[in-house]
Amino acid sequence: MSEAQSRCVWDRVPIVLSFAEQVKMTETYGFVGSQGRTVLEGQRLLPRDRPSDTVYLFMHPTSTLQLLPMPTSLADAGLHVMCCGSRYAKNDSALIMEKVAFDLGQYIRHAREVLGYRKVILVGWSGGGSLSLFYQAQAEKPSITHTPAGDAYDLTTANLPQADGIIFIAAHLSRAETLTEWLDPSLTDELRPDVRDPEFDIYAPNALHKPPFSADYIARFRAAQVARNRKITDWVRDTLDFLKRKDDGEMERGFVVHRTMCDVRWIDPAVDPNDRKPNWTYLGDPRIVNAGPAGLARFSTLRSWLSQWSYDLSNAKGPMNAAKITGVPVLQIENNADDAVPATHNPAIRDALATKDKEFVQIRHATHYYLGQPELLAQCIETVIDWSLRKQLLDRRPAG
Repeated sequence: MSEAQSRCVWDRVPIVLSFAEQVKMTETYGFVGSQGRTVLEGQRLLPRDRPSDTVYLFMHPTSTLQLLPMPTSLADAGLHVMCCGSRYAKNDSALIMEKVAFDLGQYIRHAREVLGYRKVILVGWSGGGSLSLFYQAQAEKPSITHTPAGDAYDLTTANLPQADGIIFIAAHLSRAETLTEWLDPSLTDELRPDVRDPEFDIYAPNALHKPPFSADYIARFRAAQVARNRKITDWVRDTLDFLKRKDDGEMERGFVVHRTMCDVRWIDPAVDPNDRKPNWTYLGDPRIVNAGPAGLARFSTLRSWLSQWSYDLSNAKGPMNAAKITGVPVLQIENNADDAVPATHNPAIRDALATKDKEFVQIRHATHYYLGQPELLAQCIETVIDWSLRKQLLDRRPAG
């Protein structure tokens, strides 16, 4: 039987959730959230004639995942999949992580109470990994009543339903920690990106420091990246305080963060080595991406910066939330040639996880998206199925 013949036939079924939520200001352009209701859109990848009590639920803070290789391959294998968009789908400029966690809870509740699934497995791919950890930590031990900007948003009364298991795959520490490791520390004036400190301008044709980088230089480079994040955070907090004191109705501002894909790892494969391609990132040439329009945090609001990008204030940092998870099994899959997730991130999550029921699997040579790697993607899917069966999260092996 050929691979095409062995694939399960499945359908894309829209999911639309709507709930009332009063907000002080509209965060995204258009209908969603502007009329006193929040509307969420997702897709259910539903195998034909193959009922199941288990659903694999994907959610990313800002991306929609229903076209990516892993969700569709799970459906090909006969598994039920939900790909869930947050209220900030495809636009993270005003994203508040606490609200994304609330959105995720609505999908889990819908999966159980409306669609009838008994087991919900969170599949945290890429930026969805830290979101899954953040969500489960708040579902097990809710503690957040305000966003980092001080706005009331109470997750302790949200009754967030717990997931039954978590798969952390091709995922980084968090948006805040990853951005910080990619911030260009040579930039000295946030309003003038061409004003740079040559000591840290590693992409310059006449760079003072070139690969291989010394351990001392890397340490200074990392410290300068954290310092830049904190400098932006201080400015954001000062600006919010100014707007509050001004008290003329202005509550928020947008701003640009320049040069956000600068990491010694990209151009020196000896730094945190793995099987990744040198001089490359998941978005392309790091020198181009560093100033491109699709860079992390390129466009942000004040509140969004504090919630999702601030190194010190974000509530969604991975290790911090992994340490709060005790109630569910966790499968961690690291793609060893990942061109988005640094090699140090998965070990940090593995060490931080408090649950005793945790497993770690490394897939050698696998990239972030498995593009052109069908055999490695198949290995990933088989790993998921085997783990799900052993943890009694899946009632039977899907028919081939």
